Amino acid sequence: MQSLFLKLILNGIGALPLAVVQAIGAFLGVFAYLVSSHYRQLFKAHYLAVTSQYHLPIKLWSAAAGSGMLFADSLWAWKNPKKSLDLVEVLNFDLVVSAFNEGHGLLMLTPHLGCFEVIPRIIAEHYPATILYRPARQTWLNEIVEAGRSYPNLDFVPTNLHGVRQMTRALTRGEAIGILPDQVPSGGEGVWSPFFSRPAYTTILPTRLANRHQTPVLMFTAVRKKWGAGWLMQAKRIGPFSEEPHIAARELNLAIENAILRAPEQFLWAYNRYKHPAGAELPPQD
Repeated sequence: MQSLFLKLILNGIGALPLAVVQAIGAFLGVFAYLVSSHYRQLFKAHYLAVTSQYHLPIKLWSAAAGSGMLFADSLWAWKNPKKSLDLVEVLNFDLVVSAFNEGHGLLMLTPHLGCFEVIPRIIAEHYPATILYRPARQTWLNEIVEAGRSYPNLDFVPTNLHGVRQMTRALTRGEAIGILPDQVPSGGEGVWSPFFSRPAYTTILPTRLANRHQTPVLMFTAVRKKWGAGWLMQAKRIGPFSEEPHIAARELNLAIENAILRAPEQFLWAYNRYKHPAGAELPPQD
C-alpha cells in the first residue's frame, strides 16, 4: 500500500509544469540536507573539498537544491518524454555524427549532473543505444524508473555479465552504449584512482570497451538552464585511454571532474563516491 501511494505521488508530481517540479525538487534537496545528518555529512564534505581545491565560490544551498532538482528533472523527463526533448538545446551534435561515421559505435559517458536522463533520448532520436544501469533495491522504485526510462530505440541492461555482453554486441553493430562513469562499481570491477584528489574506486569498464573496439568516447552533460527553461546539452571527445588500468582510470576521472566543474552546483554531491565496496582491495595508503 505504501509503495502504491508513493508511486501515485511521484506520478502526480511528474504531471506538473517543469518549473513547479524543479521548485519541489529544490525544496526536497534542501530539506534532506537539513534533516539527515548522514546526507549532510557526505554532501558537505565532498562539495566543500572541491570548492576549496578549485577556489570556487561556495554556494552550499544552491548545491543542496540542485541535488533535489536533479531527481525532479529526471522524474519530469520520464513523465514528459517529448516535452523534455523540446526543452533541450543541443550543442556540437556534429561530434556525435563524426563519431558514428568512424564505424565503431559510440560510448556515451553521462555523470550524475543536471538532467543526465535526457541525453540517451537525444541520441536515440538518431541512433540505437544500449544503456547500462544499476536496478534500484526497492521493487516499486525500480518499476517507476524502468517505466520512465522506456523509450524507442533505447535498451536498458543491468550491471551484470549479461548486460556487458549486450553492450559489446551493440558496439559490434556500430550502435551507441551509455555508462554512468561516476558510479562506484562492485568489488573486483574497478581500481582505486584519484577523484578530486581522493582515492575513489573507479570503473574500468568504459576504458576497456573503448580500447577493445576502437570506439570513440564522448563525455556528455545536460546542464540545467533557468527555472523551467530546460537544459543545455553538449559533448566533449575524450580518450584514447591508456591500456594500463590505473592510468586509464585516472584519465577517466579527470574527464569526469572537468564535466562536473562546468556546473558544480548541479552534481549529486551526496553520493558516496569514496566508499569501499565489498570485495575490493583496500585503497592505497599515502
